[in-house]
Amino acid sequence: MMRHIRDQLRPTLEKVQEGHPAQKLESVTLDFKREGRSADDFMRELAGDAICFTNANGGALVIGVDDKQGGPAAFLGTSLEAEQVRRRIYELTRPSLLVEVEEHLFAGVRLLVVFVPQGIEVHSDPQGRARRRLGSDCLPMSPEEIARLRDDRRSFDWSAQPSGRDIQEASPLALQAARESLATLTDERRNYARLRSPQDLLRALGLVTQEGELLKAGELLFCDASPSPALQYHYRQTPGGEPLAIQRIDAPLVLAFGEILGLIRARLNQVPVSLPNGQLLDVADFPSLAIREAIVNALVHRDYRLQGAVLIEHSPQVFIVSSPGPLVAGVTPENILTHPPKPRNALLAKASRTLGFAEEAGRGVDRMYREMIRSGREIPHIETSSELVQVKLVGGAARTQITRFIAQLPEQERDDTDTLLILFWLRRRRTVTAQEAAPLLQKSVPEAETILRRLASNDPSILEATRQTARNAHPAYRLRGEVLKELGSAVDYQRRTVDELDRKVMTHVREYGRVNNRTLQNLFDIDVTRARDVLADMVERQLLIKVSSQQRGPSVEYGPGPKFPGKARARKTAASRPAKAKTRGRH
Repeated sequence: MMRHIRDQLRPTLEKVQEGHPAQKLESVTLDFKREGRSADDFMRELAGDAICFTNANGGALVIGVDDKQGGPAAFLGTSLEAEQVRRRIYELTRPSLLVEVEEHLFAGVRLLVVFVPQGIEVHSDPQGRARRRLGSDCLPMSPEEIARLRDDRRSFDWSAQPSGRDIQEASPLALQAARESLATLTDERRNYARLRSPQDLLRALGLVTQEGELLKAGELLFCDASPSPALQYHYRQTPGGEPLAIQRIDAPLVLAFGEILGLIRARLNQVPVSLPNGQLLDVADFPSLAIREAIVNALVHRDYRLQGAVLIEHSPQVFIVSSPGPLVAGVTPENILTHPPKPRNALLAKASRTLGFAEEAGRGVDRMYREMIRSGREIPHIETSSELVQVKLVGGAARTQITRFIAQLPEQERDDTDTLLILFWLRRRRTVTAQEAAPLLQKSVPEAETILRRLASNDPSILEATRQTARNAHPAYRLRGEVLKELGSAVDYQRRTVDELDRKVMTHVREYGRVNNRTLQNLFDIDVTRARDVLADMVERQLLIKVSSQQRGPSVEYGPGPKFPGKARARKTAASRPAKAKTRGRH
């Protein structure tokens, strides 16, 4: 995290210098400070801000910048000494906080940058007040939030605590569903399915104490009437409409998981996509694997000390999963792809993986991202607060060109989250640099540059550096021409309106008399299928007609049709010329 903060510091300062108000660029890990008139009051304020950062994900305080301004006027500089700032923050925090303070010269002034690490403990001021950074705000923490943060940072596992319930209370239906799931696995876990006694199976899963008492993870997975209802499901025809179906699922998680997936699959719409090799793919409103991972993450990593169910809101356009409690301390939407695995309920997560419901630690969120990009959709939108985590998947019409293109990539590339994220970026923007890619990939600028160079190498050869920047340390990369051709209108900046297409095709026909599929491929940098569709549409509207004897294939030629603009006038003019010539011949 701190490396990412350092990488982004100078580009952010340059944006302020260009005129962006500094306050607009503040974030969960960055804050700008103008030195106050009273040094003591300013130091107390600074220590409070450092507490906010250390109780969240760490961050940087830039001293000497007026956050109300943009441009050169924002850079006021500071006369404070680095050691002075470091010492006072240490003295004004409990437990004492060690920060790193660096001097930077920028825009002709001297700045101090205070790098605050993420804390191991929960920090407060001398009066015992603890605050935490949320977005660009510094907010007080309640006693419950302090206790949760302390547990997260000490790796306390609520799901590994005794539940007070006996093994005999495990649901026979849930035990049978677990055996059926284990029997489908291809490794040694399938041997667990042969353990016929509940005691043996639950012990093998690590869900009981030595005395035979179920742990809380075992209670959640296998017992009826668990502490909280598992799931609540709402289905709507439109995101803002009245629910057409409301389902409350109070079953053990082993059963609830299968039940909710069945409800969702029954309402998914499928679109078939054919590949050049003849394979047929079904693309749904939302990828089933992305849905599965969103639900598993919500059930496994929610905070079970809070009341409430995991809420699923489903419409053909938007799929939202909301789960009680914030992300685990240290994990944010901005680092969730690269943060080391840190499950809140470690035993519950381990048992879920053993049963085949959850992915290996750290892989589930990656899969959500990959599946959404593969289907030509937006990447998952993840929001967190002190009360809940919300994952939003946006559906809509699938961009089948993207699905088709990714399906034909080498296996190592189509399963690579970095590759797919770069393709996602370049669907909307013509170029990408390492500095731009770093926050998207949630990696450092050097790591992003390495990824971009790999994608521009001979294998897979998806990207190329622009001619103007090829010799730069961090070139701007773009999609190669053949990739753009395959993706066609799925790339936003390649979309053309019908009027634009018509105008260019008709201009060509006026100049050369005819056009064919290959000509359109070259004119618009599109593939044979897209060119065929354009020609078929213009024939249907009688703008073009076939004029060659060949009736099939990309070499079929087309000329002006009955409704080709200017054709009638051209015919009338052509018809009048012989008559005039004949008249002149009589004289």
